Amino acid sequence: MRSDTVTKGKQQAPHRSLFNALGLTQEEMDRPLVGIVSSYNEIVPGHMNLDKIVNAVKQGVAMAGGTPIVFPAIAVCDGIAMGHIGMKYSLVTRDLIADSTEAMALAHQFDALVMVPNCDKNVPGLLMAAARINVPTIFVSGGPMLAGHIKGKKTSLSSMFEAVGANAAGKITDEDLCEFENKTCPTCGSCSGMYTANSMNCLTEVLGMGLGGNGTIPAVYSARIRLAKQAGMKVMELLEKNIRPRDIMTEKAILNALTVDMALGCSTNSMLHLPAIAHEIGMDFEIDFANGISEKTPNLCHLAPAGPTYMEDLNEAGGVYAVMAELNKKNLLHTDCMTVTGKTVGENIKDAVNKDPEVIRPIDNPYTQTGGLAVLKGNLAPDGSVVKRSAVVEEMLVHEGPARVFECEEDAIDAIKGGRIAAGDVVVIRYEGPKGGPGMREMLNPTSAIAGMGLGSSVALITDGRFSGASRGASIGHVSPEAAVGGPIALVEEGDIIKIDIPNLKLELDVSDEELAKRREAWKPREPRVTTGYLARYAAMVTSGNRGAILEIPGK
Repeated sequence: MRSDTVTKGKQQAPHRSLFNALGLTQEEMDRPLVGIVSSYNEIVPGHMNLDKIVNAVKQGVAMAGGTPIVFPAIAVCDGIAMGHIGMKYSLVTRDLIADSTEAMALAHQFDALVMVPNCDKNVPGLLMAAARINVPTIFVSGGPMLAGHIKGKKTSLSSMFEAVGANAAGKITDEDLCEFENKTCPTCGSCSGMYTANSMNCLTEVLGMGLGGNGTIPAVYSARIRLAKQAGMKVMELLEKNIRPRDIMTEKAILNALTVDMALGCSTNSMLHLPAIAHEIGMDFEIDFANGISEKTPNLCHLAPAGPTYMEDLNEAGGVYAVMAELNKKNLLHTDCMTVTGKTVGENIKDAVNKDPEVIRPIDNPYTQTGGLAVLKGNLAPDGSVVKRSAVVEEMLVHEGPARVFECEEDAIDAIKGGRIAAGDVVVIRYEGPKGGPGMREMLNPTSAIAGMGLGSSVALITDGRFSGASRGASIGHVSPEAAVGGPIALVEEGDIIKIDIPNLKLELDVSDEELAKRREAWKPREPRVTTGYLARYAAMVTSGNRGAILEIPGK
């Protein structure tokens, strides 16, 4: 076992003395050491219950003959970080989480790992770490929040942000806004729609790294505690069989995840995280893969913000396995992939049943014949951009309008809430990419303001930043190359006509090549917004959004 390096032999007597200081017995040192990576904290609602999940995992590991040892991982709440400098620190934590988990796991020579994440960057960061470390590993998340209930309707965090815009437009009262504030997020857990956290927890199931139910069992259900115990026991089986993350997270598994992503209508952030996870297994992931898979993958689910159903509804309908079973009716999945159950994908889903065709459309009656995400290209985004097609209203799938150009998110929000954006406009927010931000902030505030003010069916938003999974409408992000490196989005001028054609995967700036060449000659790089600390180091190493905003050593 790997832990023999620190527990066996006379040379390891100093190491054992430190384990003695931890209170470990010789019997515990003789068993496999299983690292439990706990993302528990008291600032993220999706993480406040993880202490209970971790304790259940520890019981499972111990019952199956292992020695569980807990160490931490950080996590940022994107909702609390939204709309201010804090959002610069969201995406960047993905790499901090991966790096620190790698350091802890290898420094202490754990034999196996159980990852306990829940929200946004925590899940992909730990998936990246699992691929790097490559010891037997299983995931069990904290689970989704239950939906809120306001005036007889279910609600979620996107409803809350849109309520702010509706209040600013005089559409709802201050008392209504207060009711949203107090009832939108009624329990612990990852926010209740198909936002980034739930998208990635569902895709963890599809990748084969989590047990069935990992993505959908609500945080407050006792079934979540049972799942955690089962995960603790299962990791010991993975260790015995030497089944490792890179045996599970193969190229076929990544393509399965992208396929189910299309059917579920996941967050556009999955198009940052899947390439980053793929990079860790040595797979060259081009975001264009999305369009090829989308062409043949029907969209089966419209969970919030795309529709009126929530994670609790998906769970009751049969969960991720039921969605996969529908897709498998048309042989859209690689069913021979190994998973942490010790069985293949095909074996896992063979008995799965779609219990609610209103929540999970049958494969022969989809919302659309194409998937939930699309990659758009053109002279405005030569390397690509991403839109959640399933959350775009019909009348905005094709749109043409004048550019309203803003150099940062705050300026755009001021203009939207100040009534300076009109129907037909295309709001362009630039210098918010991975390098330019730095940190590639989410734009939930401006998209929610547009929707809340009743402009969602007439105004588009384009950025080299990104969007929250809670965003809806014609919100096109990840525009690459970004403005900070001189991408065409840096050359857009106020009033330029922008043409959006989502069905034909086009994003065009209606300006001649000659004029763009003149503008490019006159363009000068901006001074970095941040010159010290982690963000400055991140900006120096990060790649474009189309490559997953992965970190590379400059010059290599």
